[in-house]
Amino acid sequence: MGLLKEPDFGTPARAGEATVTVEIDGVPITVPEGTSVMRAAAESGTDIPKLCATDSLEAFGSCRLCLVEVDGRKGTPASCTTPVAEGMKVRTQTPRLEKLRQGIMELYISDHPLDCLTCSANGDCELQDMSGVVGLRQVRYGYEGANHLDAPTDTSNPYFDFDASKCIVCSRCVRACDEVQGTFALTIEGRGFDSKVVAGAGDPFLESDCVSCGACVQACPTATLQEKSVVDLGMPTRSVLTTCAYCGVGCSFKAELRGDELVRMVPYKDGGANEGHSCVKGRFAFGYATHPDRKLKPMIRERITDEWRETDWDTAISYVAEKFRDIQARHGTNSIGGITSSRCTNEEVYAVQKMVRAAFGNNNVDTCARVCHSPTGYGLKQTFGTSAGTQDFRSVASSDVMVVIGANPTDGHPVFASRMKRRLREGAKLIVIDPRRIDLVRTPHIEAEHHLQLAPGTNVAMVNALAHVVVTEGLVDESFVGSRCEGFEDWAEFIARPENSPEAVESITGVPAEQVRDAARLYATGGNSAIYYGLGVTEHSQGSTMVMGMANLAMVTGNIGRDGVGVNPLRGQNNVQGSCDMGSFPHELSGYRHVSDDAVREVFERLWERPILPDPGLRIPNMFDSAVDGTFHGLFVQGEDIAQSDPNTQHVQAALSAMELVVVQDLFLNETSKFAHVFLPGTSFLEKDGTFTNAERRINRVRPVMVPKPGKDEWQVACEIAQAMGYDMHYDHPREIMDEIAAVTPTFAGVSFGKLDELGSVQWPCNDTAPEGTPVMHTEQFVRGKGKFVLTPFVATRERSTRRFPLVLTTGRILSQYNVGAQTRRTANVAWHPEDVLEIHPHDAEDRGISSGDVVNLSSRVGTTSLRAKISDRMPVGVVYTTFHHPVTGANVVTTENSDWATNCPEYKVTAVQVARETRGEQADVEQREAVLSES
Repeated sequence: MGLLKEPDFGTPARAGEATVTVEIDGVPITVPEGTSVMRAAAESGTDIPKLCATDSLEAFGSCRLCLVEVDGRKGTPASCTTPVAEGMKVRTQTPRLEKLRQGIMELYISDHPLDCLTCSANGDCELQDMSGVVGLRQVRYGYEGANHLDAPTDTSNPYFDFDASKCIVCSRCVRACDEVQGTFALTIEGRGFDSKVVAGAGDPFLESDCVSCGACVQACPTATLQEKSVVDLGMPTRSVLTTCAYCGVGCSFKAELRGDELVRMVPYKDGGANEGHSCVKGRFAFGYATHPDRKLKPMIRERITDEWRETDWDTAISYVAEKFRDIQARHGTNSIGGITSSRCTNEEVYAVQKMVRAAFGNNNVDTCARVCHSPTGYGLKQTFGTSAGTQDFRSVASSDVMVVIGANPTDGHPVFASRMKRRLREGAKLIVIDPRRIDLVRTPHIEAEHHLQLAPGTNVAMVNALAHVVVTEGLVDESFVGSRCEGFEDWAEFIARPENSPEAVESITGVPAEQVRDAARLYATGGNSAIYYGLGVTEHSQGSTMVMGMANLAMVTGNIGRDGVGVNPLRGQNNVQGSCDMGSFPHELSGYRHVSDDAVREVFERLWERPILPDPGLRIPNMFDSAVDGTFHGLFVQGEDIAQSDPNTQHVQAALSAMELVVVQDLFLNETSKFAHVFLPGTSFLEKDGTFTNAERRINRVRPVMVPKPGKDEWQVACEIAQAMGYDMHYDHPREIMDEIAAVTPTFAGVSFGKLDELGSVQWPCNDTAPEGTPVMHTEQFVRGKGKFVLTPFVATRERSTRRFPLVLTTGRILSQYNVGAQTRRTANVAWHPEDVLEIHPHDAEDRGISSGDVVNLSSRVGTTSLRAKISDRMPVGVVYTTFHHPVTGANVVTTENSDWATNCPEYKVTAVQVARETRGEQADVEQREAVLSES
């Protein structure tokens, strides 16, 4: 907290039991073998001057500023590239070294603008610092010779500038792009004096392959690469450590402020999930928190056709409580419910589900995980005994084979994708199972060993075929299965049946049998094999079956319970794991314990002093159906835009329109608020105090950077609604909510704000058995005791292409945008993705007379929408693809009511559609609509 500059040891730490003892300036120090002299010196308290070295990158040895003298060796070796040796005696400060360093620095300064007092990096410039450290007092060389002082500044990127006149060509930005990010967008062009940093083939940054992750900006030692916000606002003076509120990676950031104004977000080097890396969203797209569109006062209206009128908090809360009580008096206790948010903290979510269960008096609470990862919860609970991924993110560094199924990590989880790419460059093998050719199939320095480009909706047939090869070719890990699993014999008999062979399912999946066999052999015999999956697995009618199928595959090959293996869901939202952990499902209390369990209910009833119903409440789809049927009348929606994000939009809108009271708590008026009677302003992550839980079960602190702009925290609002409805629910601080969570949730028993402040983060389970958390699950035994093999018969989806709807639509995310776009569309990220587009194969486009840029009509049996076409061969013939970030497109207008058999998770990934080029007049209408929206 409050730390602006983190210590930099110059080169990365080395691991290993072997150690070496050296003497640096007379001080002995023992360090791991392979450690650089520079790092050993830093660890002993001596900082050697440096410019090209930083501990997030491998040593490069180009600046020559870190010269040292070593007894018994000639010359002055660079300390960053010189490893320690037993008995080595190093001197870092001598008259000879002082003179050499001053000469080197003098050459740098002779070709650098001398505008330190007006430079945006004044006070945060390593060139400036090192000039002082080496004692440079004069520069003998004038500017009359050749120099780079007139080099241009590239201002194309919306978030940072590249001022070439200040570049010292240390290569740190290039190396960060290569080693940390793995995009290889930057390079050094030319040689000697003519060498310079360029993006791509000399393109402006915005037009290059740069993904704006900020790694280059972070690595730059001068003002060459500088955030525009720093140029505009000045250098920050303090920082607050918090957690990103975008995807489920859960990156730690230092929010750096100047006074009370947020200047920039800097990835935290000790962040357990990100270790100093970031993506364009977390690093730069925080401006939505102060966007003028934010609503900061409660608003009420009697009918959804009325205009909103602002009111005070007391009036709004009284109105909500009175209306909910009236609805229940007329229609019964079960006539109202709530939806929790995966963008809110654990404490806020817990408060809302407690409000529903204790104040509303029912179990009608659900969360957005219903429409994304509810099959993960069900499938992993059945097979392993707990509803969460098995590994920490660091584990991927030990993987030999990675299987990516139905996920696009470079777009959806980019910081974790960089970890994956690093390991792949080191020699790990990759298997991609996806209808679409994602970037990981082939990207700089990476090529997947196999891309199994299966037909949408055939995941279960594919995983059964992979398992069939393992069982029938004698690749089973018999020791693991025999000692740690149950149900194997029945499952093995099922999976070995001829109908599950790669040859039999080839006509279903469209993937050649030999490719499937080769991939299965690689997974089973390649060493440590890990599965990473996303919504392309769960958002199917057989989502839960597929999760169990992947668990079966991991167990039969013994790829569970150690580093480098496991079954790992890549969660989409920042706290989707936490919202599930907190008891947001209608059938479960916190910690995934069923409401029918008398002992579990007794724990909560004793603490809450209210009875809890033993029967599950309504799921989100049940709420909608009941609203249309006239038996569900009131809904509290916390931070979710269900009218845009949920399937079959027309049905959702009909349900919302039928309700007597819809309460929306959010930052902005969204699509759902069009059907709301009360709008309660929410808080951005910069105002929240609490915790998020990421996809690896890591509980991270979220600390307030600014006071809540609406005047209340969201957990306070839930408490006050409960109190107004007659239930005494009160906390003085969110730490008290976490203390209650720990008291009633065994997996969180050891969690507290104090422990998180001390350790930085922990991964649940965190309890007496694991007081500092559990990075890897199921190491000795499964949570349920023995892992359970479950039969996974393939059942084809009801959604089939027809003569009327001959194409299949599948959906996904893009790097620059997030979920329904409410946040990222209010930032400069729109520069990369101003609208959703429909990717269509050249063959399908030619058949329909469609060219790239044409406005097309996308229709299914439930709805229709319009968007621009993009000709692409990423999908096979017969499959089209779009994103869902812009409400003007409304992709879910065409998605159907089909859902997972176990959890009702919608089948977003398989929708039969037709695509047709719109008429010239219709295209003009769309273009006019887009112009109006862009201006607004």
